[in-house]
Amino acid sequence: MTSNLIQAPEGITKYTDRLADPCIMVIFGASGDLTKRLLMPALFNLHCGGLLSSDFAIIGIAFDSLDTESFRKKMTEDIKKFNTRKVFDENQWNEFVQKLYYTQGDFSDPEAYKRLAVLINATEAKLKTGGNTLFYMATPPSVFELVSSNLQSSGVKNSEKGWVRAIFEKPFGHDLKTAVELNRLLLKHWKEEQIYRIDHYLGKETVQNILAFRFANGIFEPLWNKEHIDHIQFSVMETVGVESRGKYYETSGVLRDMIQNHMFQMLSYLCMEPPSSFKPDAIRNQKSELLDAVRIMTPEMVRTHTVRGQYGPGKKWDESPAPGYRQEADVSPTSNTETFACLKLFIDNWRWDGVP
Repeated sequence: MTSNLIQAPEGITKYTDRLADPCIMVIFGASGDLTKRLLMPALFNLHCGGLLSSDFAIIGIAFDSLDTESFRKKMTEDIKKFNTRKVFDENQWNEFVQKLYYTQGDFSDPEAYKRLAVLINATEAKLKTGGNTLFYMATPPSVFELVSSNLQSSGVKNSEKGWVRAIFEKPFGHDLKTAVELNRLLLKHWKEEQIYRIDHYLGKETVQNILAFRFANGIFEPLWNKEHIDHIQFSVMETVGVESRGKYYETSGVLRDMIQNHMFQMLSYLCMEPPSSFKPDAIRNQKSELLDAVRIMTPEMVRTHTVRGQYGPGKKWDESPAPGYRQEADVSPTSNTETFACLKLFIDNWRWDGVP
């Protein structure tokens, strides 16, 4: 029997049975850390695997004074640092980089959206993308609503043909109150089915394999409980400091940056009950039930079950010198923001009762 499945390229989990639709991907915050470290390497992997349509383009927009040529040059320099492929193919990159475009703009400036509209229309006419547009918000959550509002009022997102979607990266708000309010504001400008709230850790192959490892494995699932597991411990180890993210990290800390999203997602995958199917709603419901069962800490438990810390001057994994957190750019010299945190949690359900 023959298969129509397309084997995934390096860095892409498993495989797919279809190419991506022709579309234009607009990245707000295209000159930032997320774009160079994660988005461009991932998109380049898709290109190398033949998983992107030939009618695909990326339009970057940010405050940096760049044009398309200088943006392409910057991305070329960055991909050589953050490329995840075993062998970097210059020819493939030279082909991919021609899909990149850029327009400079302040997200609060209506003129920026007019320039963006002109570039989108010109690119759409050139590539025949059918109006399919994906907006990726690689920005702080404080501008999510601002960008969404301006996209709507300018008409940029109001395509009458094709699909329009928006991806919002974490952090999604600063706390529960701001997250609920942000969700309310976004739904003024987008339909729920257009919104994708992304935790990029779920795209990591190891994380995705947890569900298959647990629920498709007749050996392990019967043993996955308090009767056979003494404790569960998992760590996320960084290889670099905050680098250029000092301003963001001062308002976040590791608890908001890593634990309440990435690590709680992994906790959910490791400890949730079997879903009725692998459809998104079924998995989300089980994750929600699991998180509801995590024991709420009393003030005394916070003192005895948690540790906060902050890194000082030292060396990186390659023995090169590294500044302490307080010496990083845009960080207060007296900052008490945590860059390390350790939590001992308990899950109050039949499967994990008493297992830390």
